[in-house]
Amino acid sequence: MSFYLTLKSLHLIAVISWMAGLLYLPRIFVYHSENGSEKKITEIFKTMEFKLYNYIMMPAMVLSWIFGLLLISSIGFDQLSNKWLILKIVFVIILTFYHFFLGICLNNFKKNENKYSSKFFRVFNEIPTILLILIIFIVVFKPL
Repeated sequence: MSFYLTLKSLHLIAVISWMAGLLYLPRIFVYHSENGSEKKITEIFKTMEFKLYNYIMMPAMVLSWIFGLLLISSIGFDQLSNKWLILKIVFVIILTFYHFFLGICLNNFKKNENKYSSKFFRVFNEIPTILLILIIFIVVFKPL
């Protein structure tokens, strides 16, 4: 098996893990914000959120970036002149900001200072789905 295909496989595994967290954590926030007055349930949500973010999402995001950059390195940094690759990187940067915003929300829930409604999190939860769809089509079709 070639080094490139190994990197690509590891990158895809990391991205799938990261995306699972990006899609699931805001859903937990929906239920957490709806049950904020129930102390026992709130503590369970806090534990779930913390473990998901720190044990799954953060390592998956870091590995996605590492393997992605190694992939670019293996095909040559001159490939950064391709507009489709630049656009993909821009969308991944947006996902990274989204990830860190979820971390801010996590800390707000931890301090019992959440300021967003369950409706906000339901709508906000669509952002990674849209970006994922765009990234897949850009990578597969390379339209630019």
